[in-house]
Amino acid sequence: MSQQQSAAPATATTTVARRRDWWRDAVIYQVYPRSFADSNGDGMGDLEGVRSRLPYLRDLGVDAVWLSPFYASPQADAGYDVADYRAVDPMFGNLLDADALIRDAHGLGLRIIVDLVPNHSSDQHEWFRRALAEGPGSPSRDRYHFRQGKGENGELPPNDWESIFGGPAWTRVPDGEWYLHLFAPEQPDFNWEHPAVGDEFRSILRFWLDMGVDGFRIDVAHGLVKAEGLPDLGGADQLKLLGNDVMPFFDQDGVHEIYRQWRHVLDEYAENEMGPEGPSEEGRWWATGGRIFVAEAWTPTVERTANYVRPDELHQAFNFQYLSTAWDAKELRTVIDRTLEAMRPVGAPATWVLSNHDVTRHATRFANPPGLGTQIRTAGDRELGLRRARAASLLMLALPGSAYVYQGEELGLPDVVDLPDEVRQDPAYFRGAGQDGFRDGCRVPIPWTREGSSYGFGDGGSWLPQPATWGELSIEAQSGEAGSTLELYRAALRLRRTQADLGAGESVEWLRAADGVLAFRRGEFVCVANTGGESVTTPAYGRVLLASGEITEADGEAKLPADTTVWWTTA
Repeated sequence: MSQQQSAAPATATTTVARRRDWWRDAVIYQVYPRSFADSNGDGMGDLEGVRSRLPYLRDLGVDAVWLSPFYASPQADAGYDVADYRAVDPMFGNLLDADALIRDAHGLGLRIIVDLVPNHSSDQHEWFRRALAEGPGSPSRDRYHFRQGKGENGELPPNDWESIFGGPAWTRVPDGEWYLHLFAPEQPDFNWEHPAVGDEFRSILRFWLDMGVDGFRIDVAHGLVKAEGLPDLGGADQLKLLGNDVMPFFDQDGVHEIYRQWRHVLDEYAENEMGPEGPSEEGRWWATGGRIFVAEAWTPTVERTANYVRPDELHQAFNFQYLSTAWDAKELRTVIDRTLEAMRPVGAPATWVLSNHDVTRHATRFANPPGLGTQIRTAGDRELGLRRARAASLLMLALPGSAYVYQGEELGLPDVVDLPDEVRQDPAYFRGAGQDGFRDGCRVPIPWTREGSSYGFGDGGSWLPQPATWGELSIEAQSGEAGSTLELYRAALRLRRTQADLGAGESVEWLRAADGVLAFRRGEFVCVANTGGESVTTPAYGRVLLASGEITEADGEAKLPADTTVWWTTA
């Protein structure tokens, strides 16, 4: 018998209860607003565009929407350089648009998580402009890291730190002092030892909580506190140490007191009411839900990541170790075990993610040989990459904990690796020795329709050029198409709501499997993933719920092609 994908009937009663800890097994969808949907035809996505597409996200089956920054910003780093944390940038709309989006999302049973950027501001922020104007020794400069330079005339940076985007992490101003920026020069780092900084951000949290947001994704959560005295790191190629070693500007223990204070603020707020009472027509309960913090924390080990999600701090932390793991059964099992073991003592859920706005899409990463990192410039084998991406997505969605989906991955979108240099906007691309600077490839606006000037993104083209292949990968082209990647995601997310053991718990029972194969059980649910390049035969564990590729079953056995994941139920 041949099997590819099936799903529970739409009328099945969901196992999702009305509970405050919805985030423990939530599927959270990342929207990069400038590339999601354009409502006014200016070629740039906006909040009204996101609002108009919320029904699509509800029907996809996600629990929450994480919005990348839409604050007032000069856009030196796509909005991660914030000039005003209480205003919406005009390119995205205004506060009324944000309010309407939050209200509509709640009416549809979707939660809204907004990005917060506390490590640095824009150089156009009122505080930084005042610091420049008032000069050396002014109180305003104490809110940032201003220092005298080294050398006979202060002509050398205060220390040897390198910017994540390349070059020195210091820029000199006309009066001779230098200021610290771990990212672009337009993004000066706050000095979190100054009490005004903490006061300001607790006020910002309350502003958006009063607007009704359900949580915050904390950008560079590991970077707020720097080692005392800002000591030299020593040596060149410092960026190779990121996420692999102790750094004097990342993952300092002092950040945890900041998040304990923030948790007190968050816990002051009651949960938001989500959607209608009782089950929807789709058998889905809208739940009241507590509000949450999610950390973007690059740390040397998953054990260090666990420090951010202790009971009195944050709720979730991105699992970058998992994102960086090759499509290899042995490596995947190691990182899965370490993640679950690290989270268990602190009582936090594991999180799983394959793509986001800062890395090459996993359909392209898996199309290339392993070991090339998370920013890749070659398209690789598209067919291989898509096959592996589909299998990897089913594996991710089967693991206990919360999963993150980056916009367009449900379409199997590849990275756009051949963007002309003149259209690129990633600041790292223009700063020599930093990150590769090819993040634009995963930020190309997504396709909604087969045709149109921007494949349904908007009426006025798109801010980054879209490939000619986008139409056949569009939501319109894949909707209702048996075997499409979009329908695979829809079926998987529907099953997560109807199968009690999918996404639940804090452990898995590993089953014996051939080399290159992962197999685990949790309750009545079994997942088997063949990461190898050849077909394998496994036991047929029960009734097939879903498969990323075509499998065959006979005489109690199942034949899985290369790069295929299958879900079974033993019930």
